[in-house]
Amino acid sequence: MINLLINKILLYIHISIIIYIIIKVFIRYKDIKSYILWFLILYIFPIIGIIFYFIFGEIYSRTQFKNKKSKKIWFRYSKLLKNLQIFYKLNYKDKNIKFKSLFQLCKNQQNLLSMTNNSIKLINSSIKSIKLLINDINKAKKSIHIVFYIWLPGGLVNKFSKSIIMAAKRGVKCYIMLDYIGSRKFFYSSWYNIMLKVVGIFIIKSLKITIFKAFFYRIDLRQHKKIVLIDNKIAYVGSMNMIDVQLFKKNIKTGKWIDLMIRIKGPIVNTISIIYSYDWKIETGKNILSIKQLKKNLFKYKNKNKNKNKNNINRIQVVFSGLELSKKIIHNSLITAIYLCKKNLIITTPYFIPSNNLLLAICIAAKRGVNVKIIVSKYNDSNLIYWASKFFFYKLLKSGIKIYQLKKDFLHEKSIIIDKQISFIGTVNFDIRSLYLNFEINLIIDDIIFNNSLLFIQNKYILKSKKLEYNLWIKRPYWHKLIEKLCFLFKYIL
Repeated sequence: MINLLINKILLYIHISIIIYIIIKVFIRYKDIKSYILWFLILYIFPIIGIIFYFIFGEIYSRTQFKNKKSKKIWFRYSKLLKNLQIFYKLNYKDKNIKFKSLFQLCKNQQNLLSMTNNSIKLINSSIKSIKLLINDINKAKKSIHIVFYIWLPGGLVNKFSKSIIMAAKRGVKCYIMLDYIGSRKFFYSSWYNIMLKVVGIFIIKSLKITIFKAFFYRIDLRQHKKIVLIDNKIAYVGSMNMIDVQLFKKNIKTGKWIDLMIRIKGPIVNTISIIYSYDWKIETGKNILSIKQLKKNLFKYKNKNKNKNKNNINRIQVVFSGLELSKKIIHNSLITAIYLCKKNLIITTPYFIPSNNLLLAICIAAKRGVNVKIIVSKYNDSNLIYWASKFFFYKLLKSGIKIYQLKKDFLHEKSIIIDKQISFIGTVNFDIRSLYLNFEINLIIDDIIFNNSLLFIQNKYILKSKKLEYNLWIKRPYWHKLIEKLCFLFKYIL
């Protein structure tokens, strides 16, 4: 009798949890396909489904990245920077600013001003990027701040590691923040112990996963930013992980990874420094922001602002994600830019699994006469993403969008050019994970020389690519279509 009663109570609790989850899924996703996917998982595999939901479907509500304290810290940091920029008259206002509403959106949603008079260099080689980084690190005098998703020891990366160690030995304060999952091989290497224990470099395992955390927090969120700051005067931002492309993933057929990095000097470096300091404060509770250095840097650029080139103002706006206060900012900025696009739109991305609204914006752009081009790799390092991405190709091709598949190597670059005037470049992929989950950074750049350089590189990719034809695409094997649809169902957890 007691056993029967206990079984009934457990069954009641079980059914209540499933009903609760189904209701939350329906309210949250508002997408019938995602709703059906979760319903089937919970119906066929109830116990596994419940565990799966709380790991991958539940909001990361208890993490320190989304509490009230984090909002207060960001408000204090961003307000300080904003006040200093206004004081030093570095928020140059141009009445004829291109895509003014786009910059206004970013300013209002993140309390960050766009900055002019920056020096921007585009680097389209990972090997060259690491060599330039080593050269700048060898000249560092005060501080080095680093954040990467992947840091994989070996080859040229070891030379980079040695340069960091040498900088620390000569008194440079070094801070390294690495994603716990993406850089796990680094954490189990001798380099980690040498840097942390022997040299005394500050190293953080960002979003560290433990058995205990798996029951309370989402474990699929990733620190996906790639930033290197040197003396808070030079910043590197882009798609490159700290890997040697000659050695990375040689066992799969994707080929070498192709990445873009940008080297920046100018007022916007202070904004990037503020974002890094904020992430560090949230992770550790310790403040590494040097107000004195910040004021010194801004004062340095005060006089340079007077000699601005009105034809090429080098305006940059930073947008970043991974925090409740910046929720959907990257998604919203992309949609706004696409709807403002009038003539040309070129998207380069390794993973193409857009949100419904983003897909709609791209298709509408093509239908209203915008020349839309999407450049992706023929091969992918993820089979699920490879097939899920193809699910969207039919609708894109039918809308008149041109899709180019790079024949050789893996195009890991993430960039967009709009009307040859505004470009997006950073760590953001065109997928749900980057748009809503990962901690990302994007730069919106209004710079004639930079945009022309980026456009030249994208056109080179197109020349090395195969253009997909609508008439041939609809004739692909039926089993291909079936796999695409099945993989598409998992788009929210890829």
